Amino acid sequence: MTLAEPSSWLLRWAATPGPGKTALDLACGSGRHLPHLLGLGYAVTGVDRDVQATAPWRDRVEIINADIEAGPWPLPDRRFDLVLVTNYLHRPLLPLIVASVAPGGWLIYETFAAGQEKIGRPARPDFLLQPGELIQACAALRVVAYEDLYEPGINPRYVQRIAATRPV
Repeated sequence: MTLAEPSSWLLRWAATPGPGKTALDLACGSGRHLPHLLGLGYAVTGVDRDVQATAPWRDRVEIINADIEAGPWPLPDRRFDLVLVTNYLHRPLLPLIVASVAPGGWLIYETFAAGQEKIGRPARPDFLLQPGELIQACAALRVVAYEDLYEPGINPRYVQRIAATRPV
């Protein structure tokens, strides 16, 4: 299986953890970030509704197949040292995502932003962060880095990114 490269935002902010550290890749899809997180030494949990996409990872990481938009939150009371979300937005889950960051843990979040509708998909407002929306969602965390920008190139896009940590 050939996977796309991990997010450059993840590569920049996901440090090598100590023993016993956990990572959550929410809406992990086919798992493009899972090998990188495993390589760093995290005990990894991937969540996605697509059973076929996650099947190759079942023997290497904890996979939870759940429809997180229509069903109950599959991770009640669980906290992770790293929570990763890329190219996914369902606003009602933002408080649960932020709450999943353990004390001293990190949230690394990156997804499409307003403006994307002018150049491609996704184009629905439901899937595009508004200016400052990600910072507001992370009010309980300490924001270490934030970007809201247009990235030109082969696959141009409007994107918001945040790297934030929960105080110990």
